[in-house]
Amino acid sequence: MSNSEINTIETERLIFSEIEMEDLERIHRLHSIPKVDEFNTLGIPKSIKETEKFLNQQMEAKSKTPRSSFMWKVLLKDSGAFIGVAGFSVSNDKFKLGEIYYKLDPAHWRNGYATELAKRLVLLGFDDFGLHKVEAGVATENAKSIKVLEKIGMTREGLRRKILPIRGEWKDNNHYAIVEDDPRDY
Repeated sequence: MSNSEINTIETERLIFSEIEMEDLERIHRLHSIPKVDEFNTLGIPKSIKETEKFLNQQMEAKSKTPRSSFMWKVLLKDSGAFIGVAGFSVSNDKFKLGEIYYKLDPAHWRNGYATELAKRLVLLGFDDFGLHKVEAGVATENAKSIKVLEKIGMTREGLRRKILPIRGEWKDNNHYAIVEDDPRDY
C-alpha cells in the first residue's frame, strides 16, 4: 500500500476515514472539549476559523509527494458515530520512523477504542509503510494515554523536559516507541 492510498482503515469496531473539510464542525467540537484539551498543545480553539486553519494544513499534507502526514476521523463501525481523530507522521528517510497520535471524545473513553486504534496505527507503520520504529509522545501527567501505549507494547525511552506548551506552562513529555521486532501480541 502506498502512502497516498491509505484513505480508509478498518479494525474490528472502528473505521478510520481521511478527514475532509466537511469534518470541520465535529473536529472543532472535539478540540473544544476541556478534557480533550487537558494535554493538547493546540489548546482550545478560539473560533471555528482557528480550527479551519488547522484543518486546511492537514488537507494540504494530502497533496504532498512523498506524503508524510495523515489524519483520519475515527468512526464507530456499527453506527458511523464520530468518536475522534487519529494521525500518523512518517519520516520518509533512512531512519524509517513514524509517530502516532489520537484524540477521542471522552464520551467514548474506557471502551478500549484508543488501544484498538493505536495497535492498528502501529501495524500500519510496520506492515504498510515498512517502518523500523513507531513512536508516540505523551505528557507525563497523561496516565490514560501512557497506559494505552504500554498496553500496545511501547517502551518508555526517555523524558523530554519542559517541551510541551500547554495552557501557558511548559510540561514534560515521555517518549515511547516500539521497534518492528519487539514482541507484541497483535
